[in-house]
Amino acid sequence: MDFDFDAVVVGAGAVGLASGHALAQRGLSLAVLEREPAIGQGVSSRNSEVVHGGLYYPTGSLKARLCVEGRRRLYAFLDKHHVAYDRCGKLVVATAPADLPRLEAIFEQATTNGVEGMARLSRAEALALEPELNCEAALFSPQSGVFDSHGYMLALQGEIEAAGGAVVLATPFEGARPLPGGGFEVRAGGAEPATLTCRWLVTAPGLSAQAAAASIEGFPAAAIPGGHYGKGRYFRLQGKAPFSHLIYPPPIPGALGTHYRRDLGGQAVFGPDLIFVDEPEYSVDPAAAEGFYSYIRKFWPGLPDGSLSPDYAGIRPKLHGPGEPQGDFRIDGPQAHGIAGLVALFGIESPGLTSSLAIGEEVASRLDL
Repeated sequence: MDFDFDAVVVGAGAVGLASGHALAQRGLSLAVLEREPAIGQGVSSRNSEVVHGGLYYPTGSLKARLCVEGRRRLYAFLDKHHVAYDRCGKLVVATAPADLPRLEAIFEQATTNGVEGMARLSRAEALALEPELNCEAALFSPQSGVFDSHGYMLALQGEIEAAGGAVVLATPFEGARPLPGGGFEVRAGGAEPATLTCRWLVTAPGLSAQAAAASIEGFPAAAIPGGHYGKGRYFRLQGKAPFSHLIYPPPIPGALGTHYRRDLGGQAVFGPDLIFVDEPEYSVDPAAAEGFYSYIRKFWPGLPDGSLSPDYAGIRPKLHGPGEPQGDFRIDGPQAHGIAGLVALFGIESPGLTSSLAIGEEVASRLDL
């Protein structure tokens, strides 16, 4: 049969747009459906804008492979499209002797993951780079950085549209039905609801991934993983940024932990922490600063009293709950759910932004494209 589009992608955040980009580069006609009135308004708009090196992720995991591959692709894409970034490098710091074995384990994992340029630094070497730092030792990742994530998403949108694709805003995905001869009938809502057909369907809507899968007829309920909302709060420093590199303590259970970055505007931001919430909400309680002061002073004893102000919060679509080990990305093709022509993404949290171009390529491969 004739389809309206070769492919429909649900979600115009970084991962949905990168998936659409990968399909458009293969010459497919496609529509990216986004329920918000602008691109990148969900998970992609409330993060650290960090380019991750790929240090921590378990051997053989999607996160390990796609973060390293995605980071390499990302810098090249940013260069091509003149999107701002700062490959400032990252210091992972041991602030107490008990952290030193964890630092060594991170170095070994980064080496296994193929992260380029990793170096062990003594206390003196770390302080030579960042004199205000407190640490016993550190690791240096020269490939880590920060970038303009919205500029990146605009460039992805531009590439999709230049290839003839459409990014359709204020148009929520309301469900889909597999067609008897292959392909899908997709229901799109909004001010002008429509039904359209496509050969391939990709769902990448971030926080609503489980709901999107459940709205596809025939998607097995047992194949939809449980989801959790991991809230992360950020505080901004009032004053001069103390470090030029990213500063990360060793990871906390379930996340990378509260870290420091100097954004592209030159301001210092700390976060995110991790608290699990029942529903997405983005308030930042000023009283949370107390915990931030205590945590930050482990690696920056010179943090002045009263210098942190609430900034913003983000929600990460986690597949694990409190006290559970952090899982891998889920990029589920027909082998996982039994529906031909469908790839459903779940739990695309950090390092999803860094990994996004590689995730897009992985989506295309799961569709045998």
